[in-house]
Amino acid sequence: MRWGFCRLQEGDRPPVVLSGQRVICAFSFRLLTFLVFALQSELRSQLGWAVIRAIYDGLPDFQVRRLEGMGFGPFLRLEELAPDVALIQALKERWDPECHTFLFPWGHMVPTLEDVVRITGLRVDGQAVTGTTYTSYQEPVERLLGLEVRGERSSLVQRTALQASLGVVSARRQTGEGQAEHMERMTDDARAAMAEEEGEAADKDLWRFLTLVIGKMILRTRGDPVGYRCLPLLEDLSNVGNYAWGAALLAHLFDSLGTSSRETGVAGFFPLLQVWAYYHLPSLGRGVARRRGAVPLLQCWRFCRDERSLRRQVTLIHDTLDTIPFRHVWWTPYVGEDDATQPWVERGRPYFGRDIWLHCFNTVVPLHHRLVARTLGLHQEAVEFPTRQRVWERPGRSFRGIQQLDDWERRGTEVVYEATRDEDYFRAYARNYGAQVCKGSRRPLDPEGLISSLEGILHSTIQQRDDLQAVVDQLRAELDRAQQMVGGASSSREDPDRSVLEGQLASAAARAEDALAQLREREQELRTALARATTLEAEITELRLLPEAAEVARWRQEAEAAVRWQQEAAEATRWRQEAKEAARLRAEAGDLRTQLGEERHHSDMLRSEMRGLERALALVGRSRSATSRSGILSGSAGHYLTGSCGRRRNEEEERRRRERAPEGSETGPRVMAPPSPHPPEGTGESG
Repeated sequence: MRWGFCRLQEGDRPPVVLSGQRVICAFSFRLLTFLVFALQSELRSQLGWAVIRAIYDGLPDFQVRRLEGMGFGPFLRLEELAPDVALIQALKERWDPECHTFLFPWGHMVPTLEDVVRITGLRVDGQAVTGTTYTSYQEPVERLLGLEVRGERSSLVQRTALQASLGVVSARRQTGEGQAEHMERMTDDARAAMAEEEGEAADKDLWRFLTLVIGKMILRTRGDPVGYRCLPLLEDLSNVGNYAWGAALLAHLFDSLGTSSRETGVAGFFPLLQVWAYYHLPSLGRGVARRRGAVPLLQCWRFCRDERSLRRQVTLIHDTLDTIPFRHVWWTPYVGEDDATQPWVERGRPYFGRDIWLHCFNTVVPLHHRLVARTLGLHQEAVEFPTRQRVWERPGRSFRGIQQLDDWERRGTEVVYEATRDEDYFRAYARNYGAQVCKGSRRPLDPEGLISSLEGILHSTIQQRDDLQAVVDQLRAELDRAQQMVGGASSSREDPDRSVLEGQLASAAARAEDALAQLREREQELRTALARATTLEAEITELRLLPEAAEVARWRQEAEAAVRWQQEAAEATRWRQEAKEAARLRAEAGDLRTQLGEERHHSDMLRSEMRGLERALALVGRSRSATSRSGILSGSAGHYLTGSCGRRRNEEEERRRRERAPEGSETGPRVMAPPSPHPPEGTGESG
């Protein structure tokens, strides 16, 4: 978003200007809506479960039978499972790309091929999903699917084009349309576009549908396009059912889990992770049973919705995983399952419980079942944890080789342990991983993993105690039954063999009771050590908090000092501004003083001039009074005293008197000429 101003040209309409608060609110609302939509519907929209189910319901019966023969029937009949994004993200953050397992406080855990076949119904036996990878799939796509490929080197096709070729042009729900009506409309559209008889058109429909199922659900990518690398394996439709698509699903899921934890969601078939966690980690409480006894087991669960924020849910899941008691982890949840109704389980049983390489085209990942031997009901031995051979290689991925293909054809290596306890494994696990297995907000202070190791050893000892208690109870029951059969001590002397058997049973029961007592003592010692370690941890945590409290106090003092410094800096800035203002005022005062001096000088000059005028006026007054006494004409005396200025004033007064006097009259003083013996010039002309 860019912010700025624009200049309106003449004739332009002024834009609508929103206030800053309204703009921010509108932007925040849109961003929040986008995030909520992305987090709640990201995985569901990318799976396209409803579209695939609608197309499957619209297929003719002979196409459904062909899919059943390929082994996709149970998988395609699964009902949609709402995504638990928080659970998937929490599990992804605990994935170890070197061991290809999850790291929990109680040890390694990982979904196995048995989980895949029981939860999804896909077969895990048969040929490995591998083959030649082409640089361009344009020819098989145009020939088998009848679709146009835009990028020749691309291995993706647009989902909308693929589903439109199957009759479903738009998968959006129309206004006022319910879910049932929406599914019925899409099914009718797909049924109308499908070929009703076997032939080339029917094969093309099946190729398109299988590409959508495999590329959009089994081997799903993060984007909307559908991968069609499986086309070379689908060309011979009679051989499609011979591939281990369930093993490819698990390999693709492992490869997706090895990506960055900042990416929300995974690219594989995420419902497998959800249901796997529902069975093995029931203490999380993320799933709710809806239909018991349904197969595949994915149909038995539904997601228990949580209205809290995604980050809050992930944190709570991590906190729960960090504190789950070891005995609450369900390692063998499928004991007692009725396998008679699941033929796909019987076919995949030879691949269960084995170390094996999983194939998904050019991606090959290991399934380290030897790290999770407890899923077989065995005690875990201390083994060397695998690490990456090549540093440059992407974690979680290796490439296809002849050895891995031979390993798959030999069905891997069977995991058989003769260990009677898990103590060595727990010690090695704690030493190798330490406290990094804790991801919650309340991580314990256990850098060496000692407390987790003690908890694991205690749990193993409790298991041994329970097993030995069952043996002791069985021996005691056998001994009581043997004593009842021989009829007491008198009959024992008559039958030496029974007496020997009775003695052996009594000796075995005594040895078992002694071992049980030792285990109980060992359990008590471990509980005491665990309590002491926990107390020590609390004390260390408290001691660690003391420096932190002192540090916080020091930081608070420094913050207060910083606030004081800021106040002083503000005060100094204010003083500096006041000093600048004072200097400016001083300069103005100096200018005013200069001006005042000039004004004083000017006023002194005016005052001296006024004093001169006053003296002149005084002289004029005295001259007038002297003239009046001596008979000198006032005009001549004034002219004489005042100079040109007085003369001009006298002339002006003379002119005014003449203008006021009437014509022919004489005004003013008359000058008497002195008597002269001769008449003045011009007197004769006056008559």
